[in-house]
Amino acid sequence: MAEQTYTLSAQAAEFYESTFVPALFADWAHRLVSAVEPAAGQSVLDVACGTGVVARTVADRVGTTDAIVGLDRNDAMLAVARRLRPDLQWRLGEAEALPFDDGSFETVVSQAALMFFGDPVAALREMGRVAGTGGRVVVQVPGRLAASPGYLALTEAVGRHATPEVLDLLSAYFSVGEPDRLTDLFQRGGLRIDRFDTWLGATRLDSIDTFLAVELLPIADQISRPVRDRIVEDCRTGLAGFVDATGAIAAPIEVHLITARRR
Repeated sequence: MAEQTYTLSAQAAEFYESTFVPALFADWAHRLVSAVEPAAGQSVLDVACGTGVVARTVADRVGTTDAIVGLDRNDAMLAVARRLRPDLQWRLGEAEALPFDDGSFETVVSQAALMFFGDPVAALREMGRVAGTGGRVVVQVPGRLAASPGYLALTEAVGRHATPEVLDLLSAYFSVGEPDRLTDLFQRGGLRIDRFDTWLGATRLDSIDTFLAVELLPIADQISRPVRDRIVEDCRTGLAGFVDATGAIAAPIEVHLITARRR
């Protein structure tokens, strides 16, 4: 899979935190942290932390911050994370080459990022390395596009109006969603899966317009205004079944949550 970096501006990172995190990833973070069940003082690394919602949720759960570290390759994301929680440790770095010694953390987590790594096997191997022999690796990713009705309608609309390259960029979000592919990636990364859970979540926003402003952000520079207008108009029909009487949208998305250990 081609690497998708989604390097964001400071403005885009702030928009991601203020809009997308409460719409989707805060709920994901609570699920992930509940699976981890962290204890006070436990060392936790959040790989590809973005604006830091998982690391913040861990800190809120255990009430201590000294051993919680978030790492991301995007300076703009980390700037938001530092502004929100200056008491946590935030590091710039690559998932495929984590700047930590073997066994530095008791738990390593990563949310909504594995599909964007240039080498997901290397990233998983690195997570296992810094978690050490007794540590855990907990990864949460979008599942199958076909099992995510809200996003299937979105990508079908994009496919009708944009180029195949643009559609591939948007569909990359689900590129590791097949359970067999995920299992294979973990095995090749030297990890033994202890638990593989699948659940159906939803992106909840106040309107289709807000939903599309968020979801079309990765392809905003790749499509013209007329193409975007046609996609938006198409989505008003395709996503209508997920909109309630107030105009709010809840677009269903399948999610996989995997807990593993180093073999």
